[in-house]
Amino acid sequence: MRRATRCEKAGHWPAREAGGSVTLAFDDRHRRRIRLKSDDGADFLLDLAEARVLEEGDGLALDDGGWLTVRAAPEALMEVMAHSPEQLARLAWHIGNRHLQARIERTRILIREDAVIGDMLVGLGAHVHRVMAPFSPEGGAYDGNMPGYGHDPDGKPHSHHDHEHPHGHDS
Repeated sequence: MRRATRCEKAGHWPAREAGGSVTLAFDDRHRRRIRLKSDDGADFLLDLAEARVLEEGDGLALDDGGWLTVRAAPEALMEVMAHSPEQLARLAWHIGNRHLQARIERTRILIREDAVIGDMLVGLGAHVHRVMAPFSPEGGAYDGNMPGYGHDPDGKPHSHHDHEHPHGHDS
């Protein structure tokens, strides 16, 4: 069975060399080691050194020298829209206050379908529509996906405090 032992970010691997793809829902894209099937039905083992989120367009390097493109599967989501940027920010606050995963964009927020949350958001003045779309929620501040946190290119962990310029943290 072929093994995918490395994942490279979209734009940082030879996409023209992809010999196939694998389409996965969000929950299935946060993995380290699992047996999967490519979109053409071929079995392979995802065998990464550590768990990571596989994003749309990432490349999986196979042990036989080939590549697979990661595709994000459409999922049942709610598109949350508002009358103004200020209202959208308030809606984002309410979503975050409930610790829900969300994709925050300039004019909308995408969250997983949930009737109770949908009713709450409509009650707060939101326009909520059901959509089928790939889900790639925002990463947390400490999960390595935010600027200033995570890992350096050499893999060394760092945080906001791993820098040399002085500034106050007492206010």
